[in-house]
Amino acid sequence: MSDKDLAAQQEARDAVEAAFAAFDIVSRFDQEQVDTICAAMSRVALAEAARLGQMAHEETGFGKAEDKYQKNRFAAEDVWNHFKNLKTVGVINDTPGIVEVASPRGVVAAIIPSTNPTSTAIFKIIIAIKSRNTIVLSPHPSAAKCIAETARLMRDEAIKHGLPADAIKCLTLTTIEGTEALMKHKRTAVILATGGTGLVRAAYSSGKPAFGVGPGNVPSFVERTADIAKAASDILTGTCFDNGTICASEQSVVADAPIEKELREQFKAQGGHFLTEAEAVAVGKVLLTPQRTLNAGIVGKSAAFIAELAGITVPSGTRCLIADCAGVGRDFPWSIEKLSPTLAFFVVDGVKAGADKCFEILRFGGMGHTAGMHTRDRNAAIEYGMQMPAARVIINSPTTHGAIGFSTDLDPSMTLGCGSWGGNVTSDNVSPRHLMDIKRVAFETKPMARSAPATKPVEAVATPTPRKSVKREEIAALVDSYLSKFGASASVETPVEKPVETPRQTVVHHVFPPAVSEEDKPVVPLDFVSEDDVRRAIGNGKKIPITKKTILTPSARDLGEEKEVFHLVS
Repeated sequence: MSDKDLAAQQEARDAVEAAFAAFDIVSRFDQEQVDTICAAMSRVALAEAARLGQMAHEETGFGKAEDKYQKNRFAAEDVWNHFKNLKTVGVINDTPGIVEVASPRGVVAAIIPSTNPTSTAIFKIIIAIKSRNTIVLSPHPSAAKCIAETARLMRDEAIKHGLPADAIKCLTLTTIEGTEALMKHKRTAVILATGGTGLVRAAYSSGKPAFGVGPGNVPSFVERTADIAKAASDILTGTCFDNGTICASEQSVVADAPIEKELREQFKAQGGHFLTEAEAVAVGKVLLTPQRTLNAGIVGKSAAFIAELAGITVPSGTRCLIADCAGVGRDFPWSIEKLSPTLAFFVVDGVKAGADKCFEILRFGGMGHTAGMHTRDRNAAIEYGMQMPAARVIINSPTTHGAIGFSTDLDPSMTLGCGSWGGNVTSDNVSPRHLMDIKRVAFETKPMARSAPATKPVEAVATPTPRKSVKREEIAALVDSYLSKFGASASVETPVEKPVETPRQTVVHHVFPPAVSEEDKPVVPLDFVSEDDVRRAIGNGKKIPITKKTILTPSARDLGEEKEVFHLVS
């Protein structure tokens, strides 16, 4: 491991420890303090949105500066306006049966991508502080400067309104080792992972709660009842916005056969250029690497740039390259997620065939993310949505803008969960709600039935007839009378009653075994250990015996290992 990697790991550890110390202060803020700080950060991010967008474009080479400004504005203004009245402190919901109380989680590890660097940083900082957490950002190496500047602007403004300086940290040494140290640190409470598939998988394997997002490979089905001109406009708007760097941008068009010709004409009229078969093959070769993965060199680049890279000529003013695609899979480069203004074009006949083709595209690379449809038939839209393995099904709108909540009523977000289809923990648009733990104080509303204890009837007991007492003298007289008939006599003396002796009480002397010292007692390992168990052991100066099968809560493990209170027994 290089010196830089070691230094990056240490920087990450120090950043988390500092953010954890700041969390002790931030977690005690009231709602007014939190909202004042977030409003101030929103204002400064909005004021600097254009400059930050230009920085991101120049540093990464992706997209368009004007579109990055719009994304920054969306993250700073729309996100804050949507969530500013959300309760995140104390009692957030009060009903007769249940009172909900919000608790912050702790240190948020925020992984920031190069495709949407400044807008994602703005978004994650606002939702973290809004929910009373602290945050450590790990920037993508190719966007480190613009991300660091975004964090600095927001932190400096927040400090003026009472936020501890260490509540927002941004790593300066950007290595895989440093990011892993950040995600796995014992003080890290939750991870917001936006980036490539490998990074998201690393987040989920870190042992920490993680909100990761899967890749998008968005198909958009244009059904025969659609407004064709609007459909073409929406699709081009979505896939061309910031040159396709948002994962929710359209990657394929699936046209219903009866409107295929009209849709082609509308695309051409609005800046879409259909490639010949030979041109499509040439572009396909630059879309993929020799390993048949997406070529990072075309991500976020313009249609003209990609055409020139492929050695073909396209008309001036071309916004998007479109190619007829014969199938879906590794052998069809146009069917992958391309993150650029390039569209695969498929033709089907009918809603069922359209849904089947879109399902196939998502299954190849985009499960759980987003699908689109253009139609005037609401029932057809609902039926289509029910069949899609996608968390967001956007109807009659650019999927890019609809999925993030820009043109729909979805929660505005720059982190889009893909649910179990995409191996994610949530299918929601991630928001401040996901960075809070909710405690529920539940009152009894359905009383348990209570019956009086059963009483056993007293059985009648028969009173015995008292026996008549017979004296010894009377018995003796009877015996003598009987024996005299046979010439015999009996001499019966009345015995003198002797005093009854009280039996002597026997005293038993118990012999106890010798006392066993604490050291000689057998060690019995515990099956389950909580944080309270660990704290009691620390307070009593004791060790906790455990085995490899003992269940330890995460907080118990962290504290116990730190204080070295565990004693492993066989």
